[in-house]
Amino acid sequence: MNKHPKNIRLTVSLATCLSLAGCAGSQYETVAPLSESPISSVNNGLCTATQSEMTIPVGDTFADGDWVRDFYSGDKARVENGEVTLTPAPAAEGLILLEAADAGQKSFNWAGATVYFTVTDRFANGRTDNDSNYGRKPDGKDEIGTFHGGDFAGLTEKLDYLKELGVNAVWITPPFEQIHGWVGGGDRGDFQHYGYHGYYALDFTQPDANFGTREEFRTLVEEAHVRGIRVVMDVVMNHPGYATLQDMQGFSFGGLREGFEKHLPEQWGEWQPESWENFHAYHALIDYDHPHWRNWWGKDWVRAGIGDYDTPPNASIDPVRGSLAFLPDFKTESDKAVDLPLFLQNKENTRATQLDDATVRDYLITWLTGWVREFGVDGFRVDTAKHVEPAAWQALKTQAQNALDTYRSNNPGQPLPAEDFWMVAEVFPHSVTRSSYFDSGFDAVINFDLQEEAHAGATCLPEMEAIYSDYSKKMNGDNPFNVMNYISSHDTQLFSRIDDNDPALQKRVASALLFTPGTSQIFYGDETGREFGPTGSDGHQGTRSDMNWTDIESGKADPVLSHWKKLGQFRARHPAIGAGAHTRLSAEPYVFSRIHGDDRVVIAFGKE
Repeated sequence: MNKHPKNIRLTVSLATCLSLAGCAGSQYETVAPLSESPISSVNNGLCTATQSEMTIPVGDTFADGDWVRDFYSGDKARVENGEVTLTPAPAAEGLILLEAADAGQKSFNWAGATVYFTVTDRFANGRTDNDSNYGRKPDGKDEIGTFHGGDFAGLTEKLDYLKELGVNAVWITPPFEQIHGWVGGGDRGDFQHYGYHGYYALDFTQPDANFGTREEFRTLVEEAHVRGIRVVMDVVMNHPGYATLQDMQGFSFGGLREGFEKHLPEQWGEWQPESWENFHAYHALIDYDHPHWRNWWGKDWVRAGIGDYDTPPNASIDPVRGSLAFLPDFKTESDKAVDLPLFLQNKENTRATQLDDATVRDYLITWLTGWVREFGVDGFRVDTAKHVEPAAWQALKTQAQNALDTYRSNNPGQPLPAEDFWMVAEVFPHSVTRSSYFDSGFDAVINFDLQEEAHAGATCLPEMEAIYSDYSKKMNGDNPFNVMNYISSHDTQLFSRIDDNDPALQKRVASALLFTPGTSQIFYGDETGREFGPTGSDGHQGTRSDMNWTDIESGKADPVLSHWKKLGQFRARHPAIGAGAHTRLSAEPYVFSRIHGDDRVVIAFGKE
């Protein structure tokens, strides 16, 4: 680093940032992966679930004489003296899921929703003819940071799978056109890192050709809505993507050091390091003081520390104006009217147009809410929320709601979306607390605590009681709020990685997650034991391995997957599981109720 001009520091991102696993959220904070204890220490606490008959107190949840049904087995029983007696189904892991015998599907509630998070490029490849675009190429090695072929068409084909899993919202990574080229990946620059994850935006108005077409995105949203599945789109207002050799050449911005063009091939993006170099070495060819950097985003748009651009402060000192992972930082706080960036003015395939008297924030909000207005997107998962001023998020929420209202008015035949636009914030390391983000347009915030806490519940569900009780009391207090919980993420670790692919724990963690108060987020493959993939010197890349469809098709994943489906379907029928008040009814067997309005369930777990 010290051998390069100081101006390159905002572009040599992946050489110096620990996590850079897609520039989404906590990786900006250089969060280390969760500690991986030996699996024996986890299995030592694994309690034995009963397969014997259980007497279950139901408290005031169901009255004497009421008929209730165990959703898992289908068996029914009549409440007598405040109790029922039932036997868990053989595959139920000691669980009995009680609902009224005549219960039907209850109305959707975001706090009771199950959100399935998929990295589009790594989930399902519906069309192989769109796998190569913009000159992008596989690396022929581990393909750590390259595009793998997943697309909107593939995700659409798998919507029935998500429906069977009880999913009622799907969170997709940003669909925008990404930088065409790559940057050096990992601390060691040991792989080519493309924007396969969607967090390196080039053009916010166009879908990336590797993900599919506008019509394919429209079909995805409409088909999801037909199945009662809402679509939550990941959005970024903190930064665009990096500058790359390929984009510098293709869009005529930036410049090389004098005489250094001879070190590049005809297509700059095909540059390869010498045997003694790594993929960060191309920065030595670039003149970061060249006047043609004005042809990129321009100094009125971003802080980037190159050319005549402002240099951002350290993000730990000024989180709003600082640079995350050395990415160009949008000036969303500026009240200065700006012109459309020169490279977008000259870009042939764009819907970005000049806006009158518009600020950077105005442009970004117009571009992002355009996806709501055109396609009926139901919500946003907001990346790096604490690194943009709160007023911007409130403005985004207001205009997204207006866009949704417009979509509903123009598409009266669509059964979804709901009337209210939903926004969830990614704020590392937010926990279960009502923070100021709920006053800035957000309906929920991601909870970073459960990933660690859920391991105790995977070994024995009663270990979750203190957590369930605490979460419920906090979220259903005098000033209610909601959080979104997870056990795996693209920024931290896979549960399957931590439990050493133990099927018993992968199966049992379903109840720990899906019974937690608040919105539950399943990271693709949580339900099938998807394995950690190649990762290089970036410890998070392996969390984005390809979805393990072969394990599903062969039946290998079925014992775990079937259990997740049963619990997911029960949760989908009863939003009270996530949104309702939690009351423990018995310690042995472990029994609790969740009640939300007229929606009520009792969940029991028995151990030998």
